[in-house]
Amino acid sequence: MSEARPSLRQRLRSVALGSQLGPGLITGAADDDPSGIATYSQAGAQFGFGLLWTMVLTFPLMAAIQMVSAHIGRVTGRGLASNMAQVMPKGVVGVLVTLLFIANTINLGADLAAMGQAAALVAGVGRHAFTIAFAVVSVLLQMFVPYKRYARLLTVLTLSLLAYVAVVFIIHLDWSVVGWSMLGVGATLTPAAATVIVAIFGTTISPYLFFWQSSEEVEEINQSGHRKPLVEEPAQAKRAFSRIRIDTLVGMAVSNLVALAIMISTAATLHAHGKTDIQTAADAARALEPVAGKFAFLLFSLGIVGTGLLAIPVLAGSTAYAVCETRGWKLGLDNKPWEAVGFYTIIAAAVGFGLVIDYSGLDPIKALYWSAVVNGLIAVPMMAAMMIVATSKKKMGDFTAGPALRILGWTSTAVMAAAAVAMVVTSV
Repeated sequence: MSEARPSLRQRLRSVALGSQLGPGLITGAADDDPSGIATYSQAGAQFGFGLLWTMVLTFPLMAAIQMVSAHIGRVTGRGLASNMAQVMPKGVVGVLVTLLFIANTINLGADLAAMGQAAALVAGVGRHAFTIAFAVVSVLLQMFVPYKRYARLLTVLTLSLLAYVAVVFIIHLDWSVVGWSMLGVGATLTPAAATVIVAIFGTTISPYLFFWQSSEEVEEINQSGHRKPLVEEPAQAKRAFSRIRIDTLVGMAVSNLVALAIMISTAATLHAHGKTDIQTAADAARALEPVAGKFAFLLFSLGIVGTGLLAIPVLAGSTAYAVCETRGWKLGLDNKPWEAVGFYTIIAAAVGFGLVIDYSGLDPIKALYWSAVVNGLIAVPMMAAMMIVATSKKKMGDFTAGPALRILGWTSTAVMAAAAVAMVVTSV
């Protein structure tokens, strides 16, 4: 059956850009989680404008691999783990998913801790209380708010990223220097800079984003009255791919522009005043106040909380999707907790273990570093498997990835492989 002809009202709504945005925008925004903010802040504080070019380089690579993940979900109607299991041994997929769970849990713990610290900086008290409250609220929202409403809530939360763009416009900048730095003019590659570059790549191109966007495309199919996997309804392809392209490009552009804003603001303030020892996102917020003013401090702190509320469900949800797909369990955010017990148990467990990390006394920076190493290592086989699926006529039918997407997708995989090698070298 071909796709139903849209009504006049639906056609008018589709003209608006907002109607094209969803999983890609949420995925891109979630990439700027508190852990990512810490990495970008470190880059700006330590090296000034010297590493801005990394954001220009990562944009096409990140957009391509996320578009591949979205295409796989929309075409096959199945998530990444399910598709990967058909091109890789199930035991290997199981190991990769287990490592994903570990890395995501560490990342969750670091994000929750950063949110608690940022809220306490503003309120003056209650770091652990805020951390617990954020964890509980996030789990309850995922369990009891219907998917469509929850997706809209996450989309609204992406507005919190504007806090970092606002910081850029309240400080003095030499935009010519910023522009040349984005092109890599004057960049120096010291061993210390190489380590931060590896961290930037590991933070920007992360496995949990692959699983989330692909699974949300499947959710969108399940929640629609007329959408079907494209292998079943080829007539829907043109509109579907147009939406995915706009959604993903906008989402990844937002992600990288916000990362640029964080690096620019910390470079122009902290680096310019000799404050280069930034370990966490909260450190960056605290250090901003005396050099950039109270307003910049508040914006930066509130942005940490807002992006954390956005990133936690993406981290926990991507883990749950991956595990349930490999186990064949019922899954999906539109199910009630008692309808998909395993799915919501994994979400709660991931957030719970994240809280344990916050209370454990472990050095969050070291934990986050090793999380990045694990993510960097597992990203490569996952990306390779994604590209195999995306170029498989058997899996994708007439909708295999086109030449441009193939080139950029495999290039992104190669870049992450190089980053993974660098991670191992720098961590030994």
